Amino acid sequence: MKIAIVGAGIIGVTTAWELACDGHEVDVFERRQAAAEESSFANAGVVAPGYVTPWAAPGMRMKVLRSLLSAHGAVKLRWPLAGRDIAFMRAWQRACRLETYLANRGRMQRLAFYSRLRLHGIVDACELVYERSDGYLVLLRGAREQKLVQPGLELLREAGAVFELVDADAARALEPGLSTQTPLAGAIHLPQDEVGNCRQFTMLLKRHAESLGAQFYFGCDIAPLSRAQPRSLSLSAGSPAVAYDAIVVCAGLGSAHLLAPLGIDLPMAPVYGHSISAPIREPLNAPRSAVMDERYKVAISRQGQRLRVAGGAELGGHADRIHPAALPTLYKVLSDWFPGSANLSMGVQQWKGARPMLPDGPPVVGASGVPGVWLNLGHGSSGWALSCGSARVLADQIARREPEIDIDGLGIERLLRR
Repeated sequence: MKIAIVGAGIIGVTTAWELACDGHEVDVFERRQAAAEESSFANAGVVAPGYVTPWAAPGMRMKVLRSLLSAHGAVKLRWPLAGRDIAFMRAWQRACRLETYLANRGRMQRLAFYSRLRLHGIVDACELVYERSDGYLVLLRGAREQKLVQPGLELLREAGAVFELVDADAARALEPGLSTQTPLAGAIHLPQDEVGNCRQFTMLLKRHAESLGAQFYFGCDIAPLSRAQPRSLSLSAGSPAVAYDAIVVCAGLGSAHLLAPLGIDLPMAPVYGHSISAPIREPLNAPRSAVMDERYKVAISRQGQRLRVAGGAELGGHADRIHPAALPTLYKVLSDWFPGSANLSMGVQQWKGARPMLPDGPPVVGASGVPGVWLNLGHGSSGWALSCGSARVLADQIARREPEIDIDGLGIERLLRR
């Protein structure tokens, strides 16, 4: 089949690779000038399937409210709020029901564990060498975190995640760079989880997709799909329509605009995350892999010769502007745990990325309901952790093969029932 993919982030590139592996003729169109320039650019890089769960969960409304009132809260609202942001929040509240949460958590974790398996398969098959390391440590500052994390430990057990609850001394043995001045009650060690440079992986996999015949076209702003010819693409600036056997939309937030003429209304909103990346000053004071501060929901990861500190969830505001209050928590958490490890006086990269999120949690992977148009979008903050599995699931569906995991609830029908 001749297949077009719109979007060359981690989702679009993994999809291109899987479809090219299946022998399809693949063209990928991206509005930016390179792959992985948006949500995939500077994320935390953590692959921890047991921690991939929906935001929409019982009790989350009160947690979010407390976060909004805290100076260092993980969730913030910024003005102005768009209509889609308000609609997202309403749908999110409805999805916080226990039965909805349990179903969506199962869907996301099945996909996440499968995706990690696929990631390792791709790395082995392509012999990819990129910035990565094994192990993930969730830091518990005090008795409050130790108590609050107990339900999460039960979820990890149910998901089949390998983990160990360790004391402060054991945590510091695993990560010797951890400051002894910051109180630490203990940690959750997940030895099978990992951290990797998402953008670097994406760029390497793009080359392998090209070696299989996939063609990538950058600087291409694609026009909304036509109801009359939904399997044809043209440029927004105007160009003759090019027909394909199938179109796969992996364009993140831009997907809603592309799909609107087809009557596909996605309740997707940008939930912004932030990160800072800085050169490592003293390797012995830096983390060996990745840690996450459970209180502040901030991850610190080693990415080659740099440290990346990422966290926060921001709804509303301006897409191209970093709010002054968005970054201080990242600097605080870095200073608390790894003081002096990074050179913050020069070369600090500050990043804000829009994570395309659906209110109930899982992405949409599969047929759109319009013949020949397929969807792989809405992965939110878990795009890196879900990407390789989502791509294989979609490729199997296009080939009319039974996917290797249960994909019930990943189709667009879930959203149409809301």
